[in-house]
Amino acid sequence: MKQAIVARRDLGMGEGKLAAQVAHASLSAYEDTGRRARKKWKGAGQKKIVLGADSESELFALADKAETEGVPYAVIRDAGHTELEPGTVTALAVGPAREETIDRITGELPLY
Repeated sequence: MKQAIVARRDLGMGEGKLAAQVAHASLSAYEDTGRRARKKWKGAGQKKIVLGADSESELFALADKAETEGVPYAVIRDAGHTELEPGTVTALAVGPAREETIDRITGELPLY
């Protein structure tokens, strides 16, 4: 079991902003995951990976792949209180789900 969080590199988010957006994404997708999968993922150590994307359109393309695969996902939009304009899409979490499934969706992306 694994979860992939994809953050936009093109926004130039500061380290704190990036950490917050990744955390929002992880928790949001987790909350949309079925009870059995959540339990399996937690029992296996909550494996996560943070990957980078270069645009909003890339995040939405990955979200479409996740939906097609039946994998929970969450698209995060910033509230706009600090560095970014309100509604800016910052991150996407995919899973938790089987590692092979996550890799089919996000396996071509570089580490953040």
